[in-house]
Parts: sequence; C-alpha cells; structure tokens
Amino acid sequence: MSGHNTNIGKPVILLVDDQWEIFDSISDGLDEQYIVLKAVNGRDALDILKEEPVQLIVSDIVMPVMDGYELCKTIKSNFEHCHVPVILLTAKSTLQSKIKGLELGADAYIEKPFSPEYLKAQIANLLANRNKIREYFAGSPLVHIKTMAHSKSDEIFLEKLQEIILENLFNINLNVGHLANMMNMSRPTLYRKIKSISDLTPADLINISRLKKAAELLAEGSYKIYEIANWMGYSSQTHFARNFQKQFGMLPSEYVFKRQDNSASRHD
Repeated sequence: MSGHNTNIGKPVILLVDDQWEIFDSISDGLDEQYIVLKAVNGRDALDILKEEPVQLIVSDIVMPVMDGYELCKTIKSNFEHCHVPVILLTAKSTLQSKIKGLELGADAYIEKPFSPEYLKAQIANLLANRNKIREYFAGSPLVHIKTMAHSKSDEIFLEKLQEIILENLFNINLNVGHLANMMNMSRPTLYRKIKSISDLTPADLINISRLKKAAELLAEGSYKIYEIANWMGYSSQTHFARNFQKQFGMLPSEYVFKRQDNSASRHD
C-alpha cells in the first residue's frame, strides 16, 4: 500500500487490487486529476482509510486476505467511512453478483474488461454529485446540514454534530477540540469525517452554522442585524455582513429585504 501528503487540493482516490498491471492501467489515466493511493487487498485498504481522507474507492472483488465484497460491506457499515463511494470492478458478469455488490452498498459496478474512460466518467460523476450537494448546503442560508448525508448513520452523525454546534453557538471559543470531546471522538477522526462528508474543516462548519443560525434569526424579522451579529460572536456588524455576503452571495440587509418581499408576494 502507499500513502501521500494529501494536502494539495486534489480529490483522493484509493485503488484496491492485487494485480499491479491493473493498478498501472487505471492510475495512468487518473494521476492528473486525483491523488491515487493503492492497496493490494481489503485489509490494507482499511488501514489507509484510517490515515487518509479518501473520497472514493475503486476495488476489485477477487483478492486475497479480504475481497471487494467484504471491503465494501465493512466500509458501508462503518460509522467513520460509510459516506465514501465505492466502485466495484469484477470479471463476474452474472446478475446475482451485481445484485450482491449493490446490496452491500456499492455505488457503482463495472464489469471487466472496461474502458478507462468509462471508469473516469463514473468517478467524476459520483464526485460531482456529492460536490453539488455540498455547495447547495454551504451556499443556501436555510438548508439543513443533513442534506449532505449519504446514509442513515451519516444523517445521525450530522444531526448530532449540528445539535452540539447550535447548543454552543454563542461560545466564540468553540473549536474542533471541544467538538471532538462532545462527540466522543478523537480530533483526527472527527476532522477526517467532517472533511470527507462536507469538504469543510470543523472551523468552517462552525462558522457556516453560525451564519445559518443568523439567517434563521434574520428571517424571523424580530431582531436587528447588529444584535444578531453580536450574538454570533462577530466583533462588528461590518465583519458579520462581509462574512454573510461571502457565504451566501448577499448582504444581511439584502437577505432581509428578499425574505420580506417574498413574504409580501405570498400574501398578495
């Protein structure tokens, strides 16, 4: 198996196969767009997952030590990694083998021999769909955090995380250390989980949660902008307005006007 410094902006993909010629043929077409990590069986793949923020897995099914089915089952039933998309590659073309892979939670199933371009398209499509969901959450003032969930366990995790952030929203010192303690997780584990689901750091997520709460209070229309800015821990209304605009594409005053205008239109 192999690991890399992954902090250079590209999505991280893990290839799992015990045949090196398969590695070479697949990774040659992926290296420009992705950071490609490699494991020779499912057990090695799980070890890499503990250390690296993997965003997608491409795995053969027939391998020693732990095969692709068992790897997929383990990933999709594991709280920490269940959000990671899995593409299974196999020479088995029977309907039953496809059904088994999908029942274990595989996100896509590709038969050998396959076109490298088809595999690249599947990878790009899965990652693009997840990015759209993340962008929708981050850029929409009132969209709930659980829209980013790809499984029931993800949903439970995100709802608990949101609950803790909201309970401590007025604590301007809230950070990943506090969150990790309250989530009963280690800091590295919490960081990887948040980063891989949302593509945000815990600090980013806390900031967005504050801004979304501010948007909720603005939408109610019962408080002044400077009051909400102060409650959310901002040093000034100007600082708050700048952050709000950067996140949601409009100033708080524009957001309030838009909400009032929409409300008036509904009552006409």
